[in-house]
Amino acid sequence: MKIAVCVKAVPDTETKVAIGADKKDIDRTGVRYIASPYDEFAIEEAIRLKEKLGGETVGFSLGGNEAVDVLRDALARGLDSAVHLKDDLFNNLDPLSTAKALAAAIADGGFDLILCGQQGVGGDNNQVPAILAELLKLPQATVVVKLEIDGPKFKAEREIEGAHEMVEGTLPAVISAQKGLNEPRYPSIKGVMAARRKEITTKDAAALGVKDAIESSKAKVRIVEFSLPPSRPQGKKIEGDAASQAKELVQLLRNEARVI
Repeated sequence: MKIAVCVKAVPDTETKVAIGADKKDIDRTGVRYIASPYDEFAIEEAIRLKEKLGGETVGFSLGGNEAVDVLRDALARGLDSAVHLKDDLFNNLDPLSTAKALAAAIADGGFDLILCGQQGVGGDNNQVPAILAELLKLPQATVVVKLEIDGPKFKAEREIEGAHEMVEGTLPAVISAQKGLNEPRYPSIKGVMAARRKEITTKDAAALGVKDAIESSKAKVRIVEFSLPPSRPQGKKIEGDAASQAKELVQLLRNEARVI
């Protein structure tokens, strides 16, 4: 089985975010990048399937130099090789353009399964896996918490509002991973050393044949401005006994907060 895994480099979730000078991006000075946490479930599932069924695993990541460390981490966890999609045109792509670049990289690779995290926590759009499946004309199952592969068929359990849903289909297919699908492993020292020797191929927009398809004028979504949420107002302390506190609280909720 040949498995593709899409991995997005995102700012560490513990990063203190600051807005950039142009207000169209965050200030990336000194920012540490990690694989989007949902993508870790996709990486782990690919490794487990390979251990069980045999085959090959290839990681794909679109972005600048930050993607290299993320791909090395994926290789250290157990992926066999990686492809870095790097081009100035790939900066700040909308979900459709991102999926176009990934689809071009994956299309002719003979993959039986494409695994993604359900969303990248950098933008939280939750769109790329579904768009990727449509562009590749493949069946899909999203927000998957359990996956079974039996020959040319798959069975997936996915989360929906208030319930779980079982989906069956045929391979090749695109699957997006939700928390609970597995427990991702940490890279071992041996894995980290081996990752240094594994291949990372670099492809730009021209090599992928998507230069015209993703030019900025064709973007469906554009970032107008970034802004931080407003500061929370200082809380109030209500004095007095319980009865007077309750009365004062009701008055504040009705007349000041206007929520009742």
